[in-house]
Amino acid sequence: MSEPLKEHTPQVTKVAKAQKLVGVKGMNDILPTESARWEWLEQQVRALMARYAYRNVRLPIVEPTALFVRGLGEVTDIVEKEMYSFEDRLNGEQLTLRPEGTAGLVRAVVEHNLLYEGGKRLYYMGPMFRHERPQRGRYRQFHQVGAEVLGFGGPEVDAELILLANDLWSVLGLKDVRLELNSLGQPAERQAHRTALIAHLEQHSDVLDEEAKRRLHSNPLRILDTKNPAMQSVVEAAPRLLDFLSEASLAHFNAVKAILDANGVAYSINPRLVRGMDYYNLTVFEFITTRLGSQGTICGGGRYDYLIEQVGGKPSPAVGWALGVERVLELIKEQGGALPDWAPDVYAIIPENAALPVAMQVLQRLRACGVSAQMHAGSGDGMGSMKTQFKKADASGARFALVFGAEELAQGLVAVKSLRDGAGAQRTQPLNTVTAWAHSLQSAL
Repeated sequence: MSEPLKEHTPQVTKVAKAQKLVGVKGMNDILPTESARWEWLEQQVRALMARYAYRNVRLPIVEPTALFVRGLGEVTDIVEKEMYSFEDRLNGEQLTLRPEGTAGLVRAVVEHNLLYEGGKRLYYMGPMFRHERPQRGRYRQFHQVGAEVLGFGGPEVDAELILLANDLWSVLGLKDVRLELNSLGQPAERQAHRTALIAHLEQHSDVLDEEAKRRLHSNPLRILDTKNPAMQSVVEAAPRLLDFLSEASLAHFNAVKAILDANGVAYSINPRLVRGMDYYNLTVFEFITTRLGSQGTICGGGRYDYLIEQVGGKPSPAVGWALGVERVLELIKEQGGALPDWAPDVYAIIPENAALPVAMQVLQRLRACGVSAQMHAGSGDGMGSMKTQFKKADASGARFALVFGAEELAQGLVAVKSLRDGAGAQRTQPLNTVTAWAHSLQSAL
């Protein structure tokens, strides 16, 4: 007699739960609730750049490391401590995530011979990368808008760029922003000042901190930008670069100031303003606010007449600035400025699946007329209750709800309910006049 069959129990193998991954610290996601504000700012920038006849250029995020070492200077903080640099495993190239935009833009201008037909007014927007401790308005991945004028050596373009930035603050509604100016002169003038500055600092070596001692013979100008309170008296007494400028450099600086004066742009002269990169000469400037703590500079720039030659191009003058997008948005918020939140113009409420073909046809025609339309989406087993749909319509921020009820559709109509007038006024519109209806909606929005 055969033995009874034994019941077989399958072995269940437990799969380990995947570890939750998070983003890199200081490299932030910009979610839909915030990205609408970014898009608004970018729209203001594009419109203003067009009024000044500046054209957009889009640059790679990764550049040869040598570009920044050569252009920014080997002893700058960015090159020494902050760059994300790596070796390409495929070919051994030394590459860097761009820490700023000017050097890459100049590389593109030289590589594509953009100055062959004359000077250019350009602007860019995008992410930059620096390895530093994240803090308010300062992140490892941050975003900049930059404006650059290449091929023109006169003071009028220095002033034009400052006027452009100043106009942007007005467009954005920013008020607590001040402008600081300085002139770094030309290389020979800076060299004479450098010699006098080193001699002065050496006389007070006992007061210098370790950072200043390290920079004393490599980049003494940067010592003037120190935040160390113990060194302020020494810095205040240091020789001023303005006193070493030639007549030509002073005339350039005075011409910039005269244009700003004629346009009612207030500024102060800061003889210690040097900026963080080695490529600057003549005019340098910063727009500063006191509302963001120690990270008060929201825009800075100046003239860099020798950078094009340093990256392999023919000698040509240039000037530009860059602003920090995160800092500008933070300042708008700090001042209580109204940053727009995106919302659709209309939200479609669809009680039954049978109404979907007509409803989606109407929404497509509305969108073709420029109306922003969001359709309620079901869970797979139905469209959900009217109460739920109206809640979602209200939460969307839409001005109007379109109700595609069976009774209205049978008459060739759609119900239009106002969601923002407080009274919830409702009317019906014929489906066969959707184009004219779209224009009336746009005028009402």
